[in-house]
Formats: sequence, C-alpha cells, structure tokens
Amino acid sequence: MTAIFDMTRRVTMHDVEDINLKNIMDETETPESAPAVTIEKLPDRVLLHIFSYLPSQQLLRVGKVCKKWKKVANSPALWRSVSFRASHGGLQVTNMDRLLNLMNDQFSELTNCELATDLITPNILHELSNKCPKLTDLTLDFSTAMQLHDFTDLQTFPSRLRSLTLCLSENIFLEGFLRKVYTFISSVEILHVIGTYEKVEDEEEEVYETVNFHKLKQFLPNLRVVNLWGVPFVTDEHVDSLSSNCARLECLCVNYCTKVTGSCLKLVLQRCKHLKSLFLAHARLDDKVIQTIEWEKTKIEELDIRGTELSPESIIYILTRLNHCRWLDASWLENFTDAVLDAWMQAGTINSIQYLNLDTCDSLTENALTEIVLRHGHQLYGLNLGGHHKLLEYFWMNMISKLKNVRVLVMGIAEDCCPKVTAKIHIDQFVDCIAQNCPRLTRVEIRWDDETLRFSDKSSKFIDVLRMKCLKLHSVVLSDGQYYELVRSNFERADRMSVVRTTEMCRTGILHCSKYFKQLVFN
Repeated sequence: MTAIFDMTRRVTMHDVEDINLKNIMDETETPESAPAVTIEKLPDRVLLHIFSYLPSQQLLRVGKVCKKWKKVANSPALWRSVSFRASHGGLQVTNMDRLLNLMNDQFSELTNCELATDLITPNILHELSNKCPKLTDLTLDFSTAMQLHDFTDLQTFPSRLRSLTLCLSENIFLEGFLRKVYTFISSVEILHVIGTYEKVEDEEEEVYETVNFHKLKQFLPNLRVVNLWGVPFVTDEHVDSLSSNCARLECLCVNYCTKVTGSCLKLVLQRCKHLKSLFLAHARLDDKVIQTIEWEKTKIEELDIRGTELSPESIIYILTRLNHCRWLDASWLENFTDAVLDAWMQAGTINSIQYLNLDTCDSLTENALTEIVLRHGHQLYGLNLGGHHKLLEYFWMNMISKLKNVRVLVMGIAEDCCPKVTAKIHIDQFVDCIAQNCPRLTRVEIRWDDETLRFSDKSSKFIDVLRMKCLKLHSVVLSDGQYYELVRSNFERADRMSVVRTTEMCRTGILHCSKYFKQLVFN
C-alpha cells in the first residue's frame, strides 16, 4: 500500500502526457459541504494511470484490495510487459494452469515477455502465439537449464517478433529447439545472444558451441541490431557468417567475446553499408588486423574499444580515419596516450565527437586533457574523466566553465583506487561552478570520498543552488559517507527521492547516450 500512495503523490499535472488528469479530477470536484474524495472513489481512469507506475508484483498485491481495484489491476493495458524470471526480479510462477488462464484474460495487449527455463514449453509458446497477437519482444532464458523440454510437438511460435533474446547455458545445445522455430523468426530485427562470460573462470575450460550461427543467419535476413554479449565460443568466423546475410545491419556488439580478434571486421564493414555502431569492449583485437581496415570508408558513428589491448599506433590509425565518430568509449586503455590525443586533434576527426569516455586511461597527462577540453569542451555533451588521480581542484575549476553544453559529467577517483589522493577538494566550489555553468546537466558522478572532500554545514546552500539551477538533473552519484547523506537529504526535502545514489549501487557512463541503447539493453 505504501507504494500506491507514493505513486499517487508522484502523479502530478506535469507528469501526465497520455491523459488529461486535471480534467478528470475536475469531474470529481464537489462542493465544500460534500464529503471529501478518497482514493477508493477515484475514477477508474485515474487508478489505471496510477497503477501503470507499479511493477508486476505490486499489481498482483493491489488486485487483492477490493473488487474495483482487482478489475483495474487486471486490465490488459497494465500487462504489456511481463517478466517471469524470478532471478531477475520477475514473477515466480508456481501454477502453470494459472499462467495459461492469465494469457486468456490479461495478456491480450502483451508486447514484451521474458520466460525462465521451466516456462519455455510447447504449451506456453503455443498460447503466446495464439493469445498474444501484439507480442514483439521475447526473452528465452536457458541460462539455468539442466535439460530442455521436449519440443517435438511444437507447431507454433510467436511470428511477429521484433526482438529475440536467447540467454545461453554452458552446455545445453539449442539446435533441436531452434530447428522448430526457425521459420517463425524472419521478422526479427534485434537479436541478443547472451553468453556465459561471467561463469567461465578458466580459459582452458572446454567451451561448447551451443548455438549454430551458421544456420541461424539463414532465417534472420532483417537484422538491424546484433548483440553477442559474452559468448565464449564466438569467433570472427561466427561474426562473419552472421553478417553475410545482414545487409541492413546498423549496430554490432561483441563485448566480452574474447575470441574475436577483429579479422572479420574488414568484410563486415564492406557488406554492411549501414553499420553505424560497433562495440568491441574487451575483445582480443589484433593490431595488424585493425590496421588493414579502411575506416575512412565506413559510416561508424559510435565505437567502443574499452578494455582492449590496442597499441597507440592502432588507436591513432582508427581515430584519425573515423570522420563521423560522435560517441567513443576508450576507457581502461593503457595505451591511450598524449600522442594519441594529439594525433586525433591534428587530424580534425575529433571535431564530430559529442560523447567521450576516457575513464582510467592512466597514460594521459593533465596537460593533454586540459588541451582537449579547452579546444573541444563546447561540443561535448558527455565527458567521463573519472579515475585520473592527477585531475584535482585546479583542473576542474578551470575546465567546468568550458563545458557549457555537457549533459553527463564524471570526475574523481574512488577511495579504493591507487594511488590515493592526498589533496583536499573544496566540493562547495565545485558544486557552485557546475550549477552556474552546466544548466543542461542530467547526470553527474563525483567519486572522491569524505576524506578527500572538504565540506561544512553551509554546504547545503550550494546544493540548493545546484538543484534549482540544473532542473534536468536526475542522477547524482557520490561516494558513500557524510557528504552523500547531506546531498541525499537535501534532494529528498525537495521531494526528489531517487536522484542521489552511491557509487556502490550505481555508475555513470555514456552508454545510455548511444542511439542504440534501448535496443542493446537486456536483463
């Protein structure tokens, strides 16, 4: 019930876009002598809007309050997205017949569904196909499977899918299942294949090829986005094979696919003329291969090479040839040096950059970073310079005024990083400078801990200025401690409950600024 009243308080006149809540409330106005209107007397349309803020578990609970609330809570309009993966915060299904009945009554508007291993059965898939005509996004989680159900009798499968996500198991082969559904998935435009990267501890451990990409590609001609995340058996051969039938491919992600060296990229970029986003984080890229690609002939706008071991020469080769790059994540690159930055600026290809992540690039000096902010700070919408222990108060007080258009800003170094920052940071000056110069700021992260920050009881006044000047600010991430508590209580007094978070629970990056962020999100 607490969640209901909290949602009621959050639904203000400016929150409502799809219905005119003010007009609805005007219909319920009564003379002063009439009894006060209580929550149980609210019109169904208002309750429906309030309930739309609740997760599935809460909807089930409020449906037990009374018959009226049950009717509203069971409205198909509230069940457009449902997860049945309890390990990821979804609903726990204990009665299969009850689930099948829900598909008949409540899921006629269902567009997004996530199924755990024990629910991926012929009966469930048959009902989804027949009773959920609007289903476009489907997640099949086989990650915890010990064995598969018998799909011999599987005759139907959702055939209007736009997005398909397959979460793989380490040793469960899916070819028998996929053989039954190949003919139904030609409409898929977004494919996620989520591997077991986090479970593979030993590089010598035997890895099984649980999905046949060479056959899968034949039935997916309309792919625009391919995300192969942490699939331990994926090599350049698999990526090459998959791309050979994807002329419309716009985004390719092989993050944490440690067997990918980049030898497939030359052909992929030649075939896929519309490819704009390339995510290669923590891939084992080969310098010689990377330097044979004609990057200047591509349309790449977004590039992720974080955590790779590319040489300075390879990084220069790429950056000086990408004429349209607006988004770059080059964090955790030991070889991203001053010479790389200088060559990039000299080539002029940096002029299109809008979002830049150089988190923990230890080889960069303060002078080089000062130069890039002075020359290109005005064009940056997102900048992450966290993890640089040399960038302290003097640097930021001089640079913040150059970041007039910044939306995302990350600074400071975490307390558990080495070397430890010994200088004191006057945080009040920082906050005031940000408030005065960055009116468009939406997210900020300050990683210094309480031992590094210098603040007082008067700090609350500066936080007030930040809160009132940066009206679009919806995420402030701070190191846990007294200053975090001070900022959090300030925002909560202004009825902004979820703005301030700790670095232990949240990290700020630039991934959400990618054009394909929504398509790449899984789990």
